[in-house]
Amino acid sequence: MFRRAFWFTAGAAAGVWATTKVNRQLKKLTPESLAAQAADKAVEAGHRLKDFALDVKAGMTQREDELNDALGLHQDPDRPDNVTALPGPRRLRAIEHHQTTHRSSFSYNRNEDH
Repeated sequence: MFRRAFWFTAGAAAGVWATTKVNRQLKKLTPESLAAQAADKAVEAGHRLKDFALDVKAGMTQREDELNDALGLHQDPDRPDNVTALPGPRRLRAIEHHQTTHRSSFSYNRNEDH
């Protein structure tokens, strides 16, 4: 008698447990639940992309500062933060080189190719 009652109770408990599990899984598969899960994943991916972009920007800024120090480029207080100026002598040489290379007029005749 007790054996039958035990197995009946165990079977009923297993049935309730299985029904609960199945209902939970079915609720997860409803369109509203799937949409909410997709939205959560999209927000999470957006946060990851934002963190990645901030890390890249920090690395770029650090590397740019290293290169500016190595090349002797220093920030000019009169310029905006994102623009660097060449030091005096280099800047003059760059300007002189630019003027000398563009003074010569070169004409190209397409008929000479034929």
